Amino acid sequence: MANNNNTQYIPAEYQPISMWGYFGYQILFAIPVIGFIFLIVFACGGKRNVNVKNFARSYFCVLIIWAVIIAIVVAICAATGSISYLTQLAQQG
Repeated sequence: MANNNNTQYIPAEYQPISMWGYFGYQILFAIPVIGFIFLIVFACGGKRNVNVKNFARSYFCVLIIWAVIIAIVVAICAATGSISYLTQLAQQG
């Protein structure tokens, strides 16, 4: 029979995060400036809990991936928009 109180034997730095904990950290990290500061602090080891540190690192990786995707989309839109604009200027003049 499994013991339901097995978390009391886990050291503090390895305690699992509850569902509400993940939810709260996502809300905290979503705050524009303050959340990014907390994200960097937690990802660099500001918390003793390894699970919080790993969650912050994964959230940071997702932000980097989104930033790269957005930069690529903006670059493509800027390139195609500027080519279209230059083509229209060449046809008028």
